[in-house]
Amino acid sequence: MNLVHIHPEFKHLEAELLECIAHFDEAGTYVTKGERNTIKSFTIDKEIVNVKSFKTPKAFNSFIYKNVRKSKARRSFEYAKRLTEAGILTPFPIAYVENTSAMGLTTSYFVSKHIDYDLDFRVLIHNPLYEDRDEILRQFTQFTYKLHENSVNFLDHSPGNTLIVKNEGGYDFYLIDLNRMRFESMDLSKRMENLKRLWLSKKMIRIVAQEYARISNESFETVYDLLLESSRGFKLRVNRKKRFKRKYLNKK
Repeated sequence: MNLVHIHPEFKHLEAELLECIAHFDEAGTYVTKGERNTIKSFTIDKEIVNVKSFKTPKAFNSFIYKNVRKSKARRSFEYAKRLTEAGILTPFPIAYVENTSAMGLTTSYFVSKHIDYDLDFRVLIHNPLYEDRDEILRQFTQFTYKLHENSVNFLDHSPGNTLIVKNEGGYDFYLIDLNRMRFESMDLSKRMENLKRLWLSKKMIRIVAQEYARISNESFETVYDLLLESSRGFKLRVNRKKRFKRKYLNKK
């Protein structure tokens, strides 16, 4: 392992963490197994941790990630650390590991604390009758406003990347899959553009717009129009691509 970076609070578990990574393929329990990235959970000293293994990049990107740009694993760690310091919830960043060859980055891993969550944002989309749905949406909007006020532009602000935990006073929201993020000031138009990937229904758009307008002191009409426009535009582009792919595949 060429580069190992561990949060000071978990330095005492370095040997165990590296053992998990060394035996990632044959040990641990699958959390998600995708074509690009795989996440497994491990128990270390009564602490459940998630280890995310990033797909080995192709030759050009391999060189870039070693010599020019930070790896996805490193960005995930650093962005999580920055969010945590700002009081924004995300699984606590424990470590990242990068392995390289003479040609570039080969394998990389991001380790974080495991979160036991009740649902993710996708549930609110697929189940309009979900209990307390409107209130969850309002509290999620407050969470997103906090992101924006902290100059966090989460480029993957999509339904699968927000985990929701119910607590006594309401709901907590945890961001995951953090490697695409910008830290910049955003005007209202850009803030509403940031919500386009959530695939909100028209009713959801109204609830989110009402709450965002209330806490930001913007007019509801302005917030609603901007959010509706960005959401519709995104859905049209996605559906157009899907139709094109289907048409192309049918011709083959």
